[in-house]
Amino acid sequence: MKQKIYTAAIIGTGRIGFSLGFDRRREQPASHTMALKRNRRISLIAGCDTDTERLAVWKRAIPGASVYEHYADLFALHVPDIVVISVNENAHLETALAAIRAHPRLLILEKPVALTVHDGLLIRDAALEHNVPVLVNHERRFAADYKAAWSYMQNIGSIQSITALLSSGLRVYCPKDEETGEYSLLHDGTHLADIILYLLKAVSCDNSGNLLCNPVLTGVFRDPDDPSVIRNISAHYETGVCPDITLSISGRSRYFGFEVDIRGTTGRIYIGNGFAQFYKREESRLYTGFYSLEKDRSVRLPGKTGYFVNMVQNAVDFLDGRGPLVSTLQDGLNALSVLEEIRKELKNRMDGGNLR
Repeated sequence: MKQKIYTAAIIGTGRIGFSLGFDRRREQPASHTMALKRNRRISLIAGCDTDTERLAVWKRAIPGASVYEHYADLFALHVPDIVVISVNENAHLETALAAIRAHPRLLILEKPVALTVHDGLLIRDAALEHNVPVLVNHERRFAADYKAAWSYMQNIGSIQSITALLSSGLRVYCPKDEETGEYSLLHDGTHLADIILYLLKAVSCDNSGNLLCNPVLTGVFRDPDDPSVIRNISAHYETGVCPDITLSISGRSRYFGFEVDIRGTTGRIYIGNGFAQFYKREESRLYTGFYSLEKDRSVRLPGKTGYFVNMVQNAVDFLDGRGPLVSTLQDGLNALSVLEEIRKELKNRMDGGNLR
């Protein structure tokens, strides 16, 4: 039986939409365009971008596709099965609503869902009204190493602590950047919040009980040259599954780092960019009558994580009726709500003069 070919269009041919597919140091494919192009079940029929030079480069890479400078022109001529939105955060709401009204069979939305939870809920309401499913590209949910971590959560006993750390040189938060979303609490912090929620769900069927609410903020550091800019923040949480969760973001590091350290009563998972380590309880080699944590070398990971390939395959499997979406719009809203609570607490303390 011949398998159905799904048509796809992409709105936004910038970095994550296209050009990261040429980064030789990244695991490829590293962009929506290249991941869609690689899947034999997908025909990429159209691309859209307001930047004509960027669109021309995209056209040369996908010569059989049509190109448009405005999504209205695209949707006037095409009804793709899949629409990918990879525009800047401040254009998510407008573009997502237009795409949903075009009635594709699936919308793939780049993270974060929107600038605010309010905007995200507008997207959700439209998606429900028009019956358009939404897959959010929280890429680590699709990566082989994080999927292995999800499975290994069952092996480490009761969860004692989770520490998640993001390090970069991008400011953590600044009020003037709320209109663009160009601050790391939102731009990259969405991955940090989402992966915590994803891994917590592995050990609890009650996802609502795992949502990170009412953050206690510590380690807040202002930029010495501009007090309106926050350079460091730590948010602490307690849930029924884990009594000690810390989400920390640094915006004054001279490197980019992403790591999650999960400690249980009988094991540990330490995972991040380029590494994944799994530990189990063994009789100690150092002390008689004691137990220690030793690396579990039985865990085998493939050479590539397949994060983008697996995301696109999840879209195809969903359209085939062979499985649910791994990263839903509600998952994206859950992560966004975590970040919005942190942002609101920061603003309250800044407005009240409670930050040093």
